[in-house]
Amino acid sequence: MTVNVVEHAVITAEALWARRHVSLAPEPPGERSGMAGSVDPAGAGGPGTPVRLVAVGDSLVAGCGVGDQAEALVPRIARLLAGSAGTPVQWEAHGRLGATMRRVRYRLLPEVAGTPDILFVCAGSNDIMARRSRGEWVEDLTVVLEQASRMARRVVLCSSGQPHRSPALPPLLRRELGRRVDAQTADFEQVCRRLGVRFVDVAHAELIPGFWASDRFHPGAAGYEFAAGKVAEAMVARERAV
Repeated sequence: MTVNVVEHAVITAEALWARRHVSLAPEPPGERSGMAGSVDPAGAGGPGTPVRLVAVGDSLVAGCGVGDQAEALVPRIARLLAGSAGTPVQWEAHGRLGATMRRVRYRLLPEVAGTPDILFVCAGSNDIMARRSRGEWVEDLTVVLEQASRMARRVVLCSSGQPHRSPALPPLLRRELGRRVDAQTADFEQVCRRLGVRFVDVAHAELIPGFWASDRFHPGAAGYEFAAGKVAEAMVARERAV
């Protein structure tokens, strides 16, 4: 992630420009929990018993980029899981715009009550944007995944989003963010292998047309559906492997 002095100065200037001029989509209104699929009214513990999916993380979990929580990432994952497995999915989202992995560790993970069947962790972009060190994000991630593994039946980690491809950001800044995304993805994969946690890399996926929201930084509805497919596929594959 080494850059020369001139390039560093330009990147710093572009980062300052982005802070002042890029207007990020807010967290949308709507319910942050719900049910996907039909529940067995008898509650007999059969196929109709809901799977509990809980997500913690940054603006992707908070749904920034769409107009309502129902269009966001987590309920889309729940609907895909319910359709694939034929089992209702009870979901809840604990996300905040700007959350780093440290905030997940100290603020958002403690909000989770009970024992989720699947605990989905999605953060990392803000660690990159805030220029936190690799040691810092690895330390926080390790603690988050260790705690999550004690709390839930299964844990799935998602990579950062794709700030390095955001059309709202200047070119040299995007290139520097790309270097940091590559480094973070490698770190996240290594921690997940060591702890036996499923990892989903959406940071390097080829984007579909219409991916971006109006702020050109977060996914829009099509982008969230695309990302939800990647995550749900990994969750279903993990379930089949168990």
